[in-house]
Amino acid sequence: MRSKKFNQYVAMLLSLILVASLWLPTQTVQAEENMKVNASAAILIDGETGQILFEQNPDQLLGIASMTKMMTEYLLLEAINEKKVTWDQQYTVSEYAYKISQDRSLSNVPLRLGETYNVRELYEAMTIYSANGAAIAIAEVVAGSETEFVKLMNKKAKELGLKDYKFVNASGLSNSDLKGMHPKSGTPEDENVLSARATAKLAFELLEDYPEVLETASIPKKSFREGTTDEIKMSNWNWMLPSLLFGYEGMTGLKTGTTDFAGSCFTGTAERDGRQLISVVMNAKDESGKSSPEARFVETKKLLDYGFDQFEQKEIFKKGYQVKGQEAVDVPKGKSKQVAVQTETPLVLNVKKGENTKYKPYIEYKSSVLNEENQLEAPVKKGEVVGFLSAIPEKGEPVKYLTAEEEKQANSPVVVKETVEKANWFVLSMRAIGSFFSGAWSGLVDMVTGWF
Repeated sequence: MRSKKFNQYVAMLLSLILVASLWLPTQTVQAEENMKVNASAAILIDGETGQILFEQNPDQLLGIASMTKMMTEYLLLEAINEKKVTWDQQYTVSEYAYKISQDRSLSNVPLRLGETYNVRELYEAMTIYSANGAAIAIAEVVAGSETEFVKLMNKKAKELGLKDYKFVNASGLSNSDLKGMHPKSGTPEDENVLSARATAKLAFELLEDYPEVLETASIPKKSFREGTTDEIKMSNWNWMLPSLLFGYEGMTGLKTGTTDFAGSCFTGTAERDGRQLISVVMNAKDESGKSSPEARFVETKKLLDYGFDQFEQKEIFKKGYQVKGQEAVDVPKGKSKQVAVQTETPLVLNVKKGENTKYKPYIEYKSSVLNEENQLEAPVKKGEVVGFLSAIPEKGEPVKYLTAEEEKQANSPVVVKETVEKANWFVLSMRAIGSFFSGAWSGLVDMVTGWF
């Protein structure tokens, strides 16, 4: 994160304390139709399914500042998981990482030129304190250079299904702040940009694949190089962690960001009563229209309160549910001509409290398993997935998800209840003969009936 200069933060302390004194639980949360977030874009999703609970200008490309570091975290954790990098691996500080780290008008822990640091302490400095020099160091560890790392960032964004994105460096700083040493693939004017939807998708994938990131992101305070002459007290820029200035019940992460280009941004994660929410605010502003660090927390609180207070998780269709009229699927060449199908898991949605919306079940069959007549080819194994059940509101807006991928994953798999072996040639022959005579008899009956 690019922070304001330290003395500017000190000057703002009194106003922050005043705002924090008003940091009380809201008595009433606005309905969505009246909900307005003071930010250029915002989104709120269920952290388990990706269901969208609120969105405001979700698809416009905007600056993300140090929320960029979520991708840097992802790529490092992936490299650790794949054993390409280890936590105790040593890194020797490059001139680039050194020069950026010495700029204390930016968020940094100063690194000594030519000194060695292990990957874990660099990761903690980046994740807790948003240290920009440490982010560059991690990029060099993973890819050899930040230029190569940026290629990995954009490649991974595509793999993860982000729709609107452009990564130009590993830290989230404006390229113009990188002292002429920005990645060769970009220009001094380039900025990291994502949409609110893509930012939420990145956070969703990070938490799904590497939930351990929250173990570090939730640390409110820690010392860098404790016990040495280089020791620096790090305070997490996420002031909504429970013990910090804007403490919020259940807050667990995730990443702030501030630059002149992006304004004040924040991707927040919070858990209450087994529910996890992910919120994103971009270029948050106070009531006077001014971008400020505290504004992002005020607007995030508004979003999270809305999600926790106005929604509840509700089981729409239970496990083992069978859709009326679609209780079975034909298996023409099976020992049994049909097999029963049912949902493998309950279908759960976030719904507005007090609303009694009725939902219609809809099964989308897998074309790779069923033919055009929605018939199965024997043999069929018990538990085989033949489709997915979704819930369609009879009235109002359809249920929204981050992407089609999350929507599919949130739906309940429809499976066959029992194994059906393929019928042998004799049984199939007898069925064919029976079908022939049945058809002939029906034709004869129709003909005689026609005489009268």
